[in-house]
Amino acid sequence: MEPKKSIDVIPRDVSWMYFNYRILQEAQNTSVPLLERLGFMGIYSNNLDEFFRVRMATLTRIAESDVKQMKSQIEEARHTIKVINKLNNRYNKEFGHVVGQLTKELEKEKIRLVNEKQLNEAQQSFIRQYFRNSLAGFTNPIWLSQAERLANESDDTIYLAVKLTRWYDEAKKPKKEYALIRVPVEKFGRFLELPVEDDTHYIMYIDDVIRYCLPMIFVSVDYDHFEAYSFKFTKDAEMELDNESDAGTLQRVQRAVKSRKNGQPLRIVFDASMPKDLYRKIMLNLSLDKFDTTLSGGRYQNHKDLMKFPDCGRGDLKYPAWKPLLLPEFAGARSMLDLIREEDRFLHVPYHSFDHYIQLLCEAAISPRVKSIKTTLYRLAKDSKVVEALIAAAKNGKKVTVVIELLARFDESSNIKWSKRMKDAGINVIFGVEGLKVHSKLLWVEMSGGRDIACIGTGNFHEGNARIYTDCMLMTAAPAIVKDVANVFRFIEKPFLPVKFKELLVSPNIMKKNILAMIQTEIKNKKQGKEAYIKVKINHITDEDVVRKLYDASAAGVEVDLLVRGNCALVTGIQGKSDHIRIHGIIDRYLEHSRILIFCNGGDERYFIGSADWMPRNLDHRIEVMAPVYNPAVRAELKRIVEWGMMDNRKGRIVDGTGHNMFYEGTEGAEAFRSQERLYDYYAKQVAEKQNDKSNE
Repeated sequence: MEPKKSIDVIPRDVSWMYFNYRILQEAQNTSVPLLERLGFMGIYSNNLDEFFRVRMATLTRIAESDVKQMKSQIEEARHTIKVINKLNNRYNKEFGHVVGQLTKELEKEKIRLVNEKQLNEAQQSFIRQYFRNSLAGFTNPIWLSQAERLANESDDTIYLAVKLTRWYDEAKKPKKEYALIRVPVEKFGRFLELPVEDDTHYIMYIDDVIRYCLPMIFVSVDYDHFEAYSFKFTKDAEMELDNESDAGTLQRVQRAVKSRKNGQPLRIVFDASMPKDLYRKIMLNLSLDKFDTTLSGGRYQNHKDLMKFPDCGRGDLKYPAWKPLLLPEFAGARSMLDLIREEDRFLHVPYHSFDHYIQLLCEAAISPRVKSIKTTLYRLAKDSKVVEALIAAAKNGKKVTVVIELLARFDESSNIKWSKRMKDAGINVIFGVEGLKVHSKLLWVEMSGGRDIACIGTGNFHEGNARIYTDCMLMTAAPAIVKDVANVFRFIEKPFLPVKFKELLVSPNIMKKNILAMIQTEIKNKKQGKEAYIKVKINHITDEDVVRKLYDASAAGVEVDLLVRGNCALVTGIQGKSDHIRIHGIIDRYLEHSRILIFCNGGDERYFIGSADWMPRNLDHRIEVMAPVYNPAVRAELKRIVEWGMMDNRKGRIVDGTGHNMFYEGTEGAEAFRSQERLYDYYAKQVAEKQNDKSNE
């Protein structure tokens, strides 16, 4: 059922399952602190939810189609669904085993999970008091016989299906009724900490708190036995935008976000011990069909909540803190605008502090030399300092233009809110180009009395992301690059006017063509006996044209080193085809997110950073930007990031198309090398040396 080694292009969604499995494997890695392992379990579960909402929804739509012209796509989608369900079932069993193992390890650390049947008298009293003071009123049951279709309800939480019974005497049938309770996780969290006893921390799922309180919840009805079984379901989150209407983009996106609650259920995960009569009623209500996923599990669902498991004051069970580093060159009295004009600057978050970017925006907002600011925004923090700085700039008379992507998956509502606030402040808000997501990460600052500046990043201008995603940012005043960045904004504002780019690789215009051409150059140079290699750090590689061209490069003897976090369609180790390709995937405390391209180019290396992965959506259907890097010091940093990543024999796993995800062990006798730790130590040493040099001046 799974793709075989003879297949040389792995389906995108199967490769995603392999990627997510690497996260589950890291949760089993005993060298990882215990509470961090719980966090990886939560990440695995959360990723799976989003995958089913979006990717499986798309596959299901194709599989259910009866369009004759799509016969091959329909067959492929149906086969892929079978493969994914097989993998999902296998991984789910492993997941359940890991939950049990981690629970035992928590107990060894005097952190004990207890259910409603394991409470002592004092804990029962505490729970009853908690229910009266807090939980009562937020656990209102709905009789299943009266409930409308569950599909109309939210799928971002869990439900308890309650079976109520009363026996009158042995000769009569029992009286039965069924009800639903939505677990109010968003209000109370998933875990309740009970009072500490004998140095032991007691933690209870809020589900079990409700189970204990069922007699109090149903006090007014004539039943004396209560059973509650958890389940969750996932709905199709693909939005149907009405592109034919005359309504503005903002209004159409608002309507589409609201329509998500009417998405069709396509997956249910439920407690395997749920009685058959109750299970049948739930399934009938959800109206699942043969292409949808039903998965029996344990007592608890929605394991994404493990990302917020109480730490119980046990910092020793988490990774040691790595405080984002402040760069000494930006800590003095000199203007960042001037420093960037002098020389290209480089940030690598979360190792370096994202506050430096905020510092730049704040300076631009009040500088009399700044005339206008333009930026792209894809995802924004809940309390965005980026937006606050842009609003301040507008209020100070700067001409501010923001291109905000309303179709950023699952952030549409937040982006709508921010766009309205920015408009109210006088910012010119643009909703991108019809039919093309604006995924590029750009800032352009127009100045008087000198060169303009630009920032090109690999990640969102998002303070939260910048604490957990590894991303790079180039800050430059190089005239040709800055001019091209300005032209990207002209293209977004007036997409029907012809625009040429001399320095930037821009999709959907010329990026893919240039990437294929640079790979071809390596092939040509190798055949001519010249040095040839490709070093890439990226999130996803699924574009078949790029995959085929990389195979051509390997067949010609070009050495190809790839750091790929997520989807990867390549299969390595095929004799004469991909035996010069090495692919590693790193799962560690930070999420690897930066995109870096390095081509040997006959010894005159070419470097690029930017927003684009090598997927059809990025190369053909989005506005993406990759910028060249010329500064020798920045180029050295980029090469270090990629090469150290390939050397990682602690967190690096081999991505070869099999889904086994074996650890990369390095060369024989190699010392233990963890790239994220080495990078942080390296940057910290750099900062200390610069601070020391400053103090000696």
